[in-house]
Amino acid sequence: MVHILDNGSAGCDRDDGHHRGRRSRRRTVVAVAEPSSPEEVTVNRSRAAAVGRARVGVGGAVLLLLALVAALVLGAAAPASAHATLVTTDPAEGAVLEAAPETVTLTFSEAVGGVPDGVQVFDAQGGSIASSSAASGPGLTVTLDEEVGDGTLVVVWRVVSEDGHPISGSLSFSVGAPSAIVETPPGGAGADGSNPPWVLSLFRWLGYVALLVAVGVIGFVVVLLPRTNLADRSRGWLVRTARVGAVATAVAWLIGLPLTAMYLLGGDTGSLTRGSTWAILSTTEYAVTTVVVLGVGLGAVLLGAGLPDAVRGRVALVAVVVAACAPALVGHTRAESPEWLVVGADMLHLLAGSVWLGGLLALALTLVDLAERGTLGAEVLARFSGIAAGVLAALVITGSFLAWRIIGSVGALFDTGYGQLLLVKIVAALVAVAIAAWNRWRLLPAMQQTARRKERRAGARVVARATAAEAGVLVVVLLLTGFLVDRSPESEQTAVPTSARVGPLEVQTAELGDLTVRATMSPQLTGPNTFTIELLDAGGQPGEGVEPPVVSLASGDVDLGALPLIYYSPGNFSADAVVPTPGTWTLQVSLRLTEFENPVATLEFEVEAP
Repeated sequence: MVHILDNGSAGCDRDDGHHRGRRSRRRTVVAVAEPSSPEEVTVNRSRAAAVGRARVGVGGAVLLLLALVAALVLGAAAPASAHATLVTTDPAEGAVLEAAPETVTLTFSEAVGGVPDGVQVFDAQGGSIASSSAASGPGLTVTLDEEVGDGTLVVVWRVVSEDGHPISGSLSFSVGAPSAIVETPPGGAGADGSNPPWVLSLFRWLGYVALLVAVGVIGFVVVLLPRTNLADRSRGWLVRTARVGAVATAVAWLIGLPLTAMYLLGGDTGSLTRGSTWAILSTTEYAVTTVVVLGVGLGAVLLGAGLPDAVRGRVALVAVVVAACAPALVGHTRAESPEWLVVGADMLHLLAGSVWLGGLLALALTLVDLAERGTLGAEVLARFSGIAAGVLAALVITGSFLAWRIIGSVGALFDTGYGQLLLVKIVAALVAVAIAAWNRWRLLPAMQQTARRKERRAGARVVARATAAEAGVLVVVLLLTGFLVDRSPESEQTAVPTSARVGPLEVQTAELGDLTVRATMSPQLTGPNTFTIELLDAGGQPGEGVEPPVVSLASGDVDLGALPLIYYSPGNFSADAVVPTPGTWTLQVSLRLTEFENPVATLEFEVEAP
């Protein structure tokens, strides 16, 4: 006989033990032998429906292939700025001024926010100097509120970059003449690094896992679970899971607020008693937490016993979708451009992750029970499998795009701590994809072809175990995500400005004709360094030649050539250079004093590895 079957459905829906056919725009004509029993009718219909679902699986595979190709293309893109770095300072690092400045200005690569007590100024003996500070856009202005004498000053600073991460460092300069010894400032705003505490990363992970589980399970109940009393036991399990997920989400995200404030401030639990600590959190940070907690809570309440009416079900879905998308408004994506595109991709990434993780957990909890109710298990699994193909494509595409915008190149995957952790996450995600493919193309067809209840139950157990393993791998992926959220995507050498090393500067001097050249190098570590060059005459006053000096840097077989100089005042210059290897580096200063006199001074600096 000939059956006309719905390709977009699982063949039939059960309602109080009776079969009710569903209509669809697309139909497949399948010729089968005359069945001898109602049970064979069900089996044949399920097999025919598998034909349509196979086409969906092929489409998903094509999308996945295109996404992987896009990932390879985007991987060669230029780096993107994802973290604020110190660009210039006035005065420059190591500069020697005739008189103390009224203000000190630091300019960053992106907008920064001030931190309460985030800037402190010390003299050469480590004594505190009264000061005040204000951040506006990419600039941080420090005002010296008291007179200072001659000697070296150290400005220790800590700010919050646009992506929500703190950065800290120090700037040293001298008034009159550099001090012989510069004491390291006692503690202060820059004492703590920008790496987040493990407790914050742990609660980030718990918050994301609970959020994605709650959103995915609520969506599974509303959209995929059949509205029949045969699924009542499974429905009860999922409702309880959604409620636990909602409570865990609220607890983790609310605890995350004070932990984030302490992280940004660089303080301890005692700082939570001050109002200024809570003021450091942006309005967006508070708003996102509120939306996440209320959205998931509202979705769990509207879910009720698991059979909400159409209106309550739609409102619950909207609430949890908004909750899943909200975290994209904070973090690394805020610092990328175009912001609307990057944030939108992050929202889609979070929503797809919710559907995948929550759906897998829901299947692992209910599949065996549903398999005992005739074909319910195969129907639900087939529906979720069709959705999962699109979800997987969305995850790959958005994940590739976000990685491209944040780390900027394939090389950064291996050269930075952020990239290496991201690489581990990618490998774990590929393991989950492999399990999903095996589940979709091997286990699901085998389960659909079983006719006996015992065989269905055994097949459902195998699929449930594979689904649980897939969900477990995704939890590991989210654990890595929790640590990535608060880690700087910049390399270890560029995440902390070169002026962040506080201590006595090594001053090298050499004769340059009738003049003396004084030079410093900071921080004397491989990576970005700043050189200051000062020319003095016999009386200790600034000296000049007929042309600006020419400065070059070399070590062994490595010659970096001439360094571009920045002029600050008569006889005072600075230059920046990236030193690739440790060892002895030679700084040559050439100065044309007259038409016929062009002396060259050689100064050596010992460079160490970070």
